[in-house]
Amino acid sequence: MPKRWRIRSFDPERLVWLERAVGVPPLIAQLLLLRGIDDPDSARRFIEPKLSGLRQPEELPGCMEAADRLHHAVLHKRRIVVYGDYDVDGVTGTAILWGCLRLLGAEVSYYIPSRLEEGYGLNEEALRALAERGVEVVVTVDCGIASLAEAELAARSGIELLITDHHEPASELPRASAIVHPRLGDRPYPFTGLSGSGVAMKLAWALCQQATGAKRVSAAMREFLLQAVGLAALGTVADVVPLIDENRILVSYGLVSLKQQPSLGLAALQRLAGLAEKKTLDGEDLAFQLAPRLNAAGRLGQASLAVELLTTNQPDRAETLARYLDQLNADRKSLEHSTYLAALKQIKHQYPPADHPAWVLADPHWHPGVIGIVASQLAEKYHRPVILIASDPTGQQPGAGSGRSIPGFHLHRALTACRHHLLRFGGHAAAAGLRIQQDRIPAFREDFCRYVAETLDPQQQQAELFIDAEAPLSALTLQTVNQIERMAPFGYGNPRPILCSSSVYLNGAPRPIGQEGRHLSMSLVQDGVRVRAVAFGGAEWLDELLETNGPLDVAFRPVINTFNGLHRVELHLVDWRPAQH
Repeated sequence: MPKRWRIRSFDPERLVWLERAVGVPPLIAQLLLLRGIDDPDSARRFIEPKLSGLRQPEELPGCMEAADRLHHAVLHKRRIVVYGDYDVDGVTGTAILWGCLRLLGAEVSYYIPSRLEEGYGLNEEALRALAERGVEVVVTVDCGIASLAEAELAARSGIELLITDHHEPASELPRASAIVHPRLGDRPYPFTGLSGSGVAMKLAWALCQQATGAKRVSAAMREFLLQAVGLAALGTVADVVPLIDENRILVSYGLVSLKQQPSLGLAALQRLAGLAEKKTLDGEDLAFQLAPRLNAAGRLGQASLAVELLTTNQPDRAETLARYLDQLNADRKSLEHSTYLAALKQIKHQYPPADHPAWVLADPHWHPGVIGIVASQLAEKYHRPVILIASDPTGQQPGAGSGRSIPGFHLHRALTACRHHLLRFGGHAAAAGLRIQQDRIPAFREDFCRYVAETLDPQQQQAELFIDAEAPLSALTLQTVNQIERMAPFGYGNPRPILCSSSVYLNGAPRPIGQEGRHLSMSLVQDGVRVRAVAFGGAEWLDELLETNGPLDVAFRPVINTFNGLHRVELHLVDWRPAQH
């Protein structure tokens, strides 16, 4: 089903007022208004975020209690383990807390569960093994808020449990000495969108203040915390939390930190990703270059290597790990593509796309490490909630599932309604994971799809493309696009602006580019102005574009492409349709 295009509206008088009050160009004032930023103070904070705008750690619920307990553990030489999640948010947060505790002289190690063998969250067998090793304190990163039974086991095993998390809390909280979570506490935290690594950074900040005995920390701690901001930025972008408020500050300053003072491992990874020569990094560099390489380790069951890469002080080891993760990422891409094609085949043969409210797809040959990415691609393509399950080929072990949702549909609530079919599940509105026995999949599929059909408004089943403004190609000058870049860093909650142009013609045939020809490159022309456009993942459009003889309407994100020192405007095509006359 084609997307419904909606060009956003704004109050012209308000635009003129904001433009004059803040001293920004009209285009920036318009983009600010379209993002709900309509007063001068908010606009200035958005355009020029300041590190001093981060809230003090004591405002974050549970942060000072956890810092007290960890500082006590450090002083009394108790054995501490940082137990992190296996995704980028988890491994960066783990690296932050481990590095902070090491800086303070703690006896500390880290533990990252295997996505393939242990799954998400605290694991009872792992906790037993840690207790047998004499571990006395476990502090979680990006997990634990739903681990009720595991928390009880930790208590029985003599482990003091401290939880840091940002995922959806249940009605009952786990037993722990402290829980650091932006949605808990008597007084709600002003910003609930922190990532797991953002929460970990706040706790590290509080720990440094505890060790110093003052708000102003030592020079060594300050240098460490600036590096921690870079790690938190990487985790924040990778976890797709909104890039507003404190997250915008973390990412803005984290991009500088990652470029100017990266760890040995991240410097090596930047070289392999082709980022070393860039003068500055942007949010897309984190999202599409660094994060996938780190995430590949977790997706293929080796997330502890990602933490080692982030924390090693040995140049040779950093280079070796970076190259290995780069290869893992290439393997991940191949697995992801084959899974995507197999899932498409299931949908087309078993579930007519136009008639089905959602999909629950399963296959014993799918790798559990890539099903989340493919679910996201399918949810975006068909605008339906999608759950993919990597089932056990023998049928003896539970299947691992990963789901992605669409705007307006709360996936975690849907799984809660179907929880009687599941062994375990967790997540939030947009993404979730689950475990399920093989024989329960058909009944779960039926109940989940029924819930979606009864809950989702039919209007929500057609994807909508929100466009910030219409502009002719002639208006897309370097000066204009440089103005747009003032809205960076871009990401979830602050997407790169989408513009559209009407009655544009193809200047020659589009051609496939990239690995296996998955992308399209083309030249667009309008009133004599030619601009190069790239459609990432748009190879499926090729035949239809070649059959279209008339003018097109195109929706795109304008960017500046730099090659051999030359700068030019390029369009990243988002959607197209025959021109609407």
